[in-house]
Amino acid sequence: MPYAVHVPQAGGPEALERTQLTLPEPGPGELLVEVAAVGVNFIETYQRSGIYPVEYPFVPGSEFAGTVAAVGDGVEEFAVGDRVATAEAEGAYASHVLLEAERAVRVPDGVDLQTAAAVPLQGFTAHYLVHSTYEVREGDVVLTYAGAGGVGGLLTQMLKRVGATVITTTSTAEKARLAAEAGADHVVGYSEVEATVDEVTRGRGVDVVYDGVGKATFETSLAALRKRGTLVLFGGASGQVPPFDLQRLNAAGSLFVTRPKLADHLLDADERAWRGRDVFGQVAAGELTVRIGGVYPLEEAGRAHADLESRNTTGKLVLVP
Repeated sequence: MPYAVHVPQAGGPEALERTQLTLPEPGPGELLVEVAAVGVNFIETYQRSGIYPVEYPFVPGSEFAGTVAAVGDGVEEFAVGDRVATAEAEGAYASHVLLEAERAVRVPDGVDLQTAAAVPLQGFTAHYLVHSTYEVREGDVVLTYAGAGGVGGLLTQMLKRVGATVITTTSTAEKARLAAEAGADHVVGYSEVEATVDEVTRGRGVDVVYDGVGKATFETSLAALRKRGTLVLFGGASGQVPPFDLQRLNAAGSLFVTRPKLADHLLDADERAWRGRDVFGQVAAGELTVRIGGVYPLEEAGRAHADLESRNTTGKLVLVP
């Protein structure tokens, strides 16, 4: 019986409830996908709790992988039985999901669907950071934060693959171990960033900073850059950066600052296919390790939310219908 997990009204993890789903028919340009696994992301806890307003009842979820069960008129690039993934779905906490075909990315042989569900959002984010927002070259010195996090671990692996030197931060010894396993060259506490950057670059500064923390690290990030260096602010885990005087970028050495988002780096089917081939290709070849921190039955989505909100998990949490 097709089903979904929805939120009848805003609340805690217990607000997530199973509900029956009428099996939809794909319209023109759409796929009906039988869901194999769903990636759990913090945004869904904000939507569930009411921090981010949504219209209730609400089925969370944007990231999943599965098998095409039916195709709508006009779909030529996918067929029944194809394995696909996406970070751009709606209502992915379900056994079946309608998805625009142009938002689907093919999952290659050699990548299981649970792993595939854990890749798109964080993997494609790391990919656009390294290859589009600032194109990292061999020999660049890069500063990142939260090197044991979902994006952080994938980002480090991709940076090392192109020959960069990676400085990253963690908050515990266990997280430092995970960051080092991902390939980071220098793993330090947040208070050690300035001294480490100065030592590693001999006072020159790093070429680029990838900052997903925001308010708490912004000043450190600016100070770490070389002349004409680039600060990529791609998140605000500690809060949003307050307005500041752009003239400071001039005085600090003609610095660049940008605030990108994933949606602007998945503009069309060709761009999605490129990132999908690159990222899933690395996973299939064993060149990119995806860490799954927990697998839960879809009906236990509330437990997954509670574990995620505890901040005690490492790796991606995945729901399985």
